[in-house]
Amino acid sequence: MKKIILSLAVLAIMGLTSCKNEAKQETETTTSEVSNEMAMADISFGVRGNCGMCKSTIEKAVHAVPGVSKANWDVDKKKIEVSFDDTKTDATAIHTAIAASGYDTDKVLGSEAAYENLPGCCKYDHEMKMNQSGESKE
Repeated sequence: MKKIILSLAVLAIMGLTSCKNEAKQETETTTSEVSNEMAMADISFGVRGNCGMCKSTIEKAVHAVPGVSKANWDVDKKKIEVSFDDTKTDATAIHTAIAASGYDTDKVLGSEAAYENLPGCCKYDHEMKMNQSGESKE
């Protein structure tokens, strides 16, 4: 009889201990997810360029910046949308990376040496408007 009571007591203690650990793990996971979401930032700004090759070069330059998770440059609107972890980088680093690849942004002018190395179809007019509204050009 003593063995049965002792066995039941041990099982009850093990059951309560395992439930407590599972609840603790759930709480920790939820906390880390919230902090990751709070660190993400979204920005959009104008970038001069002409074609699909420009799109590839611009997006590649942005993805090379640590902390960037998404980059999409719209050829028609001359606008890029970027999502990044603002604890790892900032908007200035993203503008600078694009400029280093040869493209003007609305805050930083592109590197003249990099611009000269762009393919002919990618050599844009430095006075080109960055049509962020999406309205058609006349």
